[in-house]
Amino acid sequence: MIVLDRVYKAYRTIEGRQVVLHDVSATIPDGHGLGVLGANGAGKSTLIRLLAGTERPDAGRIGRGGKIVSFPLGFGGTMHPKLSGHENVVFLARLYGVDERLASGYVEAFAELGVYFRMPVETYSSGMRARLAFGACLAIQFDVYLIDEVTSVGDARFRAKCLDAFRQRMDRADVIMVTHDYETMRAYCDIGAVLNDGTLTVFGDIEAAIAQYAHMLRSQASHNEAFA
Repeated sequence: MIVLDRVYKAYRTIEGRQVVLHDVSATIPDGHGLGVLGANGAGKSTLIRLLAGTERPDAGRIGRGGKIVSFPLGFGGTMHPKLSGHENVVFLARLYGVDERLASGYVEAFAELGVYFRMPVETYSSGMRARLAFGACLAIQFDVYLIDEVTSVGDARFRAKCLDAFRQRMDRADVIMVTHDYETMRAYCDIGAVLNDGTLTVFGDIEAAIAQYAHMLRSQASHNEAFA
């Protein structure tokens, strides 16, 4: 399981200090897909980076129980723009102790980048970068996969391909996902969490989390209309 113990994270902005997590203590149990819901700017992507370890909390600690957690899918810093897709995959394979030829072959077939696979990533469109990152992540068997909106990339056929690949991985791994698409979240996740005003509330059922988030949005909309 992943345990957040009194985690605090904030940023300085031109409008003052924005608190993303305020002394959050929560447990993400093993054997589940967790969907994280929250308004734009609530800090969902920051939470994903904290769970990955690519960013550190200002206070508190995150325990991962010895699990190998993926880099965040959708995190632009994962791939070096000057290297080709192939070179990036080889680097990641070496980093995680995976056979680089098998990893490269898998990603080249999965991402469907054609000749661009051996061209610098800086020449890619955002969709191509997402496909590369998705393939690279799937080429490595992680204990926990972190996904930040990237499953919405590509056409319906490619999204179905991604869903099928992750369903196979979920027999041996967990998924923590951020997305605004309820149906995508339902396809991957069975439990949920709502991030709001620095508080992370974990629900034992994805529908309960979606219902709570929808209620929160309606309440905020009513409040805004009252003061409009």
